[in-house]
Amino acid sequence: MRRVAITGMGLVSPLGNSVPEFFAQLISGVSGIRTLSSEFSGELASPVAATVDFDGAQVFPLTQYRMLDRVSQFALSAAQAALRDAALDVDGKSSERVGVFIGTGMGGAQTLEQGYRDLFIDKARSVKPFSVLMAMQNAPASWIALDHGFTGPNLTFSTACSSSAVAIGEAWGRIRQGEVDFMVAGGAEAPLTLGVLKAWESLRTVAKVDASNPASSCKPFSANRSGLVLGEGAAILVLEAWDHAVERGARIHAELMGYGLCTDTGHITRPSVEGQARAMQLALAAAGIETADIGYINAHGTGTVANDAVETAAIKQVFGPAAYEIPVSSTKSMHGHLLGAAGALELMTSILAVQSGTAFPTMHLHEPDPECDLDYVPNEARKNLDIATAMSNSFAFGGTNAVLITRRMQ
Repeated sequence: MRRVAITGMGLVSPLGNSVPEFFAQLISGVSGIRTLSSEFSGELASPVAATVDFDGAQVFPLTQYRMLDRVSQFALSAAQAALRDAALDVDGKSSERVGVFIGTGMGGAQTLEQGYRDLFIDKARSVKPFSVLMAMQNAPASWIALDHGFTGPNLTFSTACSSSAVAIGEAWGRIRQGEVDFMVAGGAEAPLTLGVLKAWESLRTVAKVDASNPASSCKPFSANRSGLVLGEGAAILVLEAWDHAVERGARIHAELMGYGLCTDTGHITRPSVEGQARAMQLALAAAGIETADIGYINAHGTGTVANDAVETAAIKQVFGPAAYEIPVSSTKSMHGHLLGAAGALELMTSILAVQSGTAFPTMHLHEPDPECDLDYVPNEARKNLDIATAMSNSFAFGGTNAVLITRRMQ
């Protein structure tokens, strides 16, 4: 089995559209959650979301732009940045050794919503001619391959909130087994439509707006947490066979060394301690390391009552008494919940943690919950730590639990 290096990172996020900007905002505890200014915000019970500053019309030529849903715009922009970062130069022959695996939960939600509005509200007799191509789940992955001529395996994973973690983990496996040399892997999500937001509100999992400061509405692990805040964006990584990266003199950000995948079958939305613990244990086994090796955990940490207590218990089950000594944070308190893109963005956060020796903060944690009693790095980043290895948790509606482990360059 080959080692896997991470040689490229790119993103579009509520905390900035470059990795340095994203890092600076994380370490400063800045929140990308804000009150929505959309024309439909008045119809929402909780009109807050983590939005990105991105205008695809200024990025893509018109002929391409008119075929791209917002989710594909995010994916393409993040992929281009990741490939530049990796300094990847692929010729026609080696393009067969490059694959693209992308995760998304909602796909082309903007296109679907617009089509329904055209038909049912505006009484149009047809929808945009490219609606199918824009809305299909595999559009982001397909566009990345088309733009760069990558002819290796191209797959889209849709496992709700763990989609991009699964995409990255499965890409890791393809490189490990020697099927490909490079994988462009990650996730993209653009779910901030009236229909999607109302659907999530109906589940009663969306946070109430903090009247004193809407930016602090997501409060993971806090006693007064009230739910998640949806976000949009994309995070894409370039994975590469370690020996190949060393041979070409690539800059290696970190090593991806473990991936755990399992399924909760108790309830379609209710997590279990056993399922989350098993995913962490499988990732540790795949990485060939012990619990003592983990120096930081980026928690799934949605801010819902059920998840945060269950995840806390699962971490305790896996790590035992040492769980209290590991910095654990939920950066969703700042960038919101990117659904299908969450796992990729939070793996990127974990990579930045091992690179910089920083445990990023769980913001807005002022009221401790007795059930959530680990070290959540409340409200302020912790710097100059010796974090060699980090774990990133992604747990999903539908029960697909995925955990990734990354290690700093050694």
